[in-house]
Amino acid sequence: MKLFSRPLRPCDWTILPQCPSRPFSRPASFARHPSPSAHKWSHPPSSTTIADDEVANLASQSLHALSLADLVKHGRPPLCTEALFSSANFTLSLLPIRLAHRIQALRNLPFIVVSNPNISKIYNNYLHSLSTLLPYNAKTISTLEDEIRFTAVLADLVETHSHTIPTLARGFLECRKYINPIEVTRFLDEHLRARIGTRLIAEQHIALHISSQPHQDPESNPHPVEVDNSSSYIGVIDTALQPAAIINSCGNFVSEICELKYGVRPTWIIDGEPATTFAFVPVHLEYIITELLKNAFRATVESGRSHEPVVITIAAEPESAADMDKVLPRAESTDNPPIKPFEESAPGVTIRIRDRGGGISPEVLPNIWSYSFTTFSEDDLPGQTPGSGSMDALNAISGAGGEGSSIAGLGYGLPLGRAYAEYFGGGIAVQSLYGWGCDVYLRLKGLGRPKG
Repeated sequence: MKLFSRPLRPCDWTILPQCPSRPFSRPASFARHPSPSAHKWSHPPSSTTIADDEVANLASQSLHALSLADLVKHGRPPLCTEALFSSANFTLSLLPIRLAHRIQALRNLPFIVVSNPNISKIYNNYLHSLSTLLPYNAKTISTLEDEIRFTAVLADLVETHSHTIPTLARGFLECRKYINPIEVTRFLDEHLRARIGTRLIAEQHIALHISSQPHQDPESNPHPVEVDNSSSYIGVIDTALQPAAIINSCGNFVSEICELKYGVRPTWIIDGEPATTFAFVPVHLEYIITELLKNAFRATVESGRSHEPVVITIAAEPESAADMDKVLPRAESTDNPPIKPFEESAPGVTIRIRDRGGGISPEVLPNIWSYSFTTFSEDDLPGQTPGSGSMDALNAISGAGGEGSSIAGLGYGLPLGRAYAEYFGGGIAVQSLYGWGCDVYLRLKGLGRPKG
């Protein structure tokens, strides 16, 4: 029959009794010309109601390419009221569009996949977060009361999405029979990278709000907090981040877990230019370094060369004299303490992690950046089988931004680490000498150093 020559739209048959006005006497017309309400059939159940047209309108708008310069352009905290409102409205101009794009992407997944309880939970979280932002979307934040309420909404958004990655991971593990692995990798790459920006935008304004409390109305905030004007932080960005300090902190953490698992505590040496500083997001660097050290330490111990230290070299790229006069624009308000201009073409920082762990076999090397959602059997999902051999102490490492320990266990560590590195123009490259060891090159493109 010609009627079945095209795939049928999946639907939830449990809602058919509630739709008596949709007779099946004209199925061909229904297939060729689905009405707007028919699209609702491909949505998983949700307690949050947002008009499809509203989501489609927001999702049709292009995404703003976020840069570190965007996040510091409002000035150094504490911000004046005008700058705080500017930060809030900038945040509001970005987040609804970003959330709508993710909702549309989730709706485009096969119905059987998005109906999975874990993936459906993520879908509903995005709907909930968008619904809390929409009341602000048609107005400009111009009062302290609105700004305070808006910041509370952002805090709820950050908390709501704090476990997105492990929840998505479990969902795709459970649905891997129903979706092509290439499609899953493509979706996760896009989704996790988009999530980095969305979370960073929200957390940046929350941090600016907290550090700017002395500028709020004394009646609404009778106990203002002390703000350290000498701090190198602008929101969640450390403008004088020292990679060596992050490496030592992460190294201590990973080596302790390694000692717990293997009874051996690996060592490391930092050489090159350990005093190098640049502007970057510390939690992003912590996640990346943790993942890279985890792999280097584990390989070193399991190869029986734990007596040989992992060598970590920090190299700051040379500054270009031609770019020294280019600066980022200052915040418009003159009431704020001015930020020293940053170099527009900022020199990057490269970190090399060299181990003697035997390298990566040629069979494994092409897959190290894939989301290894086929590693586990259906009866051996992380967190469901205590003492399972598929999980060990090293997989208890937490990710940045509140992520749970299951990230590493689901094979998301290295791909997500690369996503963090690439988000602001950096990257990770692996050079394996099979039978000897690995060199991993992490290049970070920060905002540069403040001048002056």
